[in-house]
Amino acid sequence: MTILLLGSGGREHAFAWKILQSSLCSKLCVAPGNAGTASIAENVSLALSDFQAIKEFVLSKQVTMVVVGPEDPLVLGLYDYFKKDALLKKIPVIGPSQQGAMLEGSKDFAKAFLSKYAIPTAAYKTFTSETLAEGFDFIETLQPPYVLKADGLAAGKGVLILHDRNEARQELQNMLVHAKFGTASSKVVIEEFLDGIELSCFVLTDGKNYKILPTAKDYKRIGEGDTGLNTGGMGAISPVPFVDEVLMDKIESQIIKPTIFGLQNEGIEYKGFIFIGLIIVNGEPKVIEYNVRMGDPETEVVIPRITSDLVALFDAVVNEKLDLFPLEIDSRSAATVMLVSGGYPEHFEKHYEISGLEQVTDALIFHAGTIIKDDKIVTNGGRVIAITSFGNHFSEATKKSYQNIAKLHFDKMYFRNDIGFDLL
Repeated sequence: MTILLLGSGGREHAFAWKILQSSLCSKLCVAPGNAGTASIAENVSLALSDFQAIKEFVLSKQVTMVVVGPEDPLVLGLYDYFKKDALLKKIPVIGPSQQGAMLEGSKDFAKAFLSKYAIPTAAYKTFTSETLAEGFDFIETLQPPYVLKADGLAAGKGVLILHDRNEARQELQNMLVHAKFGTASSKVVIEEFLDGIELSCFVLTDGKNYKILPTAKDYKRIGEGDTGLNTGGMGAISPVPFVDEVLMDKIESQIIKPTIFGLQNEGIEYKGFIFIGLIIVNGEPKVIEYNVRMGDPETEVVIPRITSDLVALFDAVVNEKLDLFPLEIDSRSAATVMLVSGGYPEHFEKHYEISGLEQVTDALIFHAGTIIKDDKIVTNGGRVIAITSFGNHFSEATKKSYQNIAKLHFDKMYFRNDIGFDLL
């Protein structure tokens, strides 16, 4: 089987690493990939929004499965593009239809879906520039902090949590009237702030059946102690130690099952991952958001814990036989720590040489923002490399990751020293 994997981050390197362990995969191409995927697979220069170029590549290389890493191609309708094309329709795409991808592509769509199927979430209302005054009135009814979310995709930057009422009013105007996040904020969801502890729940569905993957907790803030600006993620651990059987039963019965039922009831085609961002408030799970793909850096701890054949798992999704698949999970904990460029998530410089990679032992290296330049591996993004380790307890796993990070270097390298700090 020739597989095309779309994406270029740590998530995709983790997928590539796992896919290549399968006897079902004879060739793996990654578009566009990074220096890590280049060392184990064939990187291909394809723009993820250029469906015609993807089609030509798939047909010329006789690709038999497409695995989509990031959300953008799904929100743009790649699944539907394949389904409607006479030459492509028999080539499976692991990812939801464009309508299914609206769970991530539109905050308003997701909140309406949650409300319709009585899935626990924060109270909310949606506003446009025409209803700005009503938005101001709604803010007056809330207690701080105020949560403002751009409706569309905004590269992870479209959520504002503000403590001052006047600032919330000003930012609502900036989003709706002055297009602070472009077309993504032509609609804005304002919701109540929920105070609790967060975790990520991952589900793989074939449209009828589902498998619950290992839970994970990621750390979004740039600074230790969860301070400073939001990032794409500075590290993650799996499983989440406070998720016991009682809580998992609540998550499955109150959130996962009604989500799958809702998709079926709406007639939405969905063959792929559902990432459910949860917050636990007084022991009760509530949905913060849906994503329609695996998280990053959560993938770097979830995928290594799956001991089953990943391509066989995807094949079960394609054939709607997920209920018959024996999903096996490593019982150990995994922890990943992200090495990032100095200045990230704001301005940072690229193309610094990375040294010490060959000295890493008893840990996995997943490249995120790297390229090969003049035969050297250099930085090419904000998040550069994830170091994943195993242990009987997550503290043992994080210790191994930090021991290996000490062997690595690039100019202005930064990482958080406290991944998992709040769980000890």
